[in-house]
Amino acid sequence: MLNDLEAQARERGLLLRLKVGRPLGLWSLRLVVAEQLPADRLQLQGEMKAWAYGATTGLQLDTMRVRPKAPAGTGDLIWAATMAWALESTPCQRARLLAIRDAEGQHRRLVRYFKQRGFSTVHEVEAAVWDLPLRMVWGGAGALMTADCAEVQQRAVQRWTAQSPAA
Repeated sequence: MLNDLEAQARERGLLLRLKVGRPLGLWSLRLVVAEQLPADRLQLQGEMKAWAYGATTGLQLDTMRVRPKAPAGTGDLIWAATMAWALESTPCQRARLLAIRDAEGQHRRLVRYFKQRGFSTVHEVEAAVWDLPLRMVWGGAGALMTADCAEVQQRAVQRWTAQSPAA
């Protein structure tokens, strides 16, 4: 699936690249999507940073960014490729992330966005003592959300394919 996504991205003038590391038995991922510009320059359009350690906690999604003027479907390509990598290269079947609570309106948008991709809230990370480890890992309070990697991948592939110029 990952090779297919890379080929589809290339057909649309995008480059899909992964940088994977294995520090201390973890998997670390930085996935980027770039667009080829004139004079052999590249413009970063979006990225995902994640790490994984075993099947019990699964894939930990840390950072996802897409430029506001990125080509249509860039975010969906990033989600699909990230999940394909997790399913093909790690034992992870589940993913989790924190919908950070900086401002309430932004938090609601994040939760809605992640729910559209297949995530559901499993815990509200607040100021309780037992939330301290999660706050340290994720860098703040918010909604801890989990999803099945295959479901997130399927939804993202459907959306990515729907954005196809031929569709």
